[in-house]
Amino acid sequence: MVRPLTTLAAALLFVGANPVFAGSNTDLTVSGTITPSACKLMISDGGEVDYGKMSTKQLNQNQHTLLPSQTLDFKVECEGPTVFMMTTIDNQSGTSSNHESWHGLGTTADGENLGGSGFRLLNPMADNVAALIITSLDGGATWQPSPQLSHMVLTAVALSSAPAAPMAVENFTAQIELDTHIAPAAGLTVNDDVPLKGSATLQVKYL
Repeated sequence: MVRPLTTLAAALLFVGANPVFAGSNTDLTVSGTITPSACKLMISDGGEVDYGKMSTKQLNQNQHTLLPSQTLDFKVECEGPTVFMMTTIDNQSGTSSNHESWHGLGTTADGENLGGSGFRLLNPMADNVAALIITSLDGGATWQPSPQLSHMVLTAVALSSAPAAPMAVENFTAQIELDTHIAPAAGLTVNDDVPLKGSATLQVKYL
C-alpha cells in the first residue's frame, strides 16, 4: 500500500551581529520556517494495490514468486515551478525477503519474511514535456538516470542526463510501477490466512 505523500519544509536561521555597545554582549537569533510553493499530490486508487487471495500451491517452493506488475498514476501539481526530491519510508522495514531496496510485506505468525515490493517511476512528464527520472545515492551530491523510487535513494526529475540535475517542475505526471515478490513457500509457515501488509510512505523534500 502506498500512503499519501508528506511534505517537508525548510528551516531558516539568522544570527544577528553582536551589539557595539560597551558591556555584556548577547546573540540575537531569529528563527522561522519558509514553505515552498504548495504542491498537490495525488496517487490513483487511493494508493492501494490488492493482489487478492492466493494459495500456497500457486507459489514457487524454492524460489521467489513474481506477482503481476501493478501500475498507479502519480501526479504532482505545484503553484509554481518547484525543485523537489522524492524518497520513501518502508513501514515494514526489515521484512523484505529479497532486495534491500525493496519494501517489506510483513511476516508470518512465525516471523518469516513474506516478500517485497519494488517501485519505479515510468513515463515521466514535466510541464507537458517528456522528462527523465534520476536518482542519488549520496544525498543529492551526484545524480544518475534511474527510475527507482526507494528508501535507499533520492529520486528527482530532470530534462537530460548530461548533466543529470533536478529541475523545477510545476506539473509532473508519471506511473508508479510495483513489482512484488513472494518468498519461497518452503520457508513460510502458513497454517491460516496470512495477509500481505506492505506499506510505504512516499516523501517529497524541497530543494
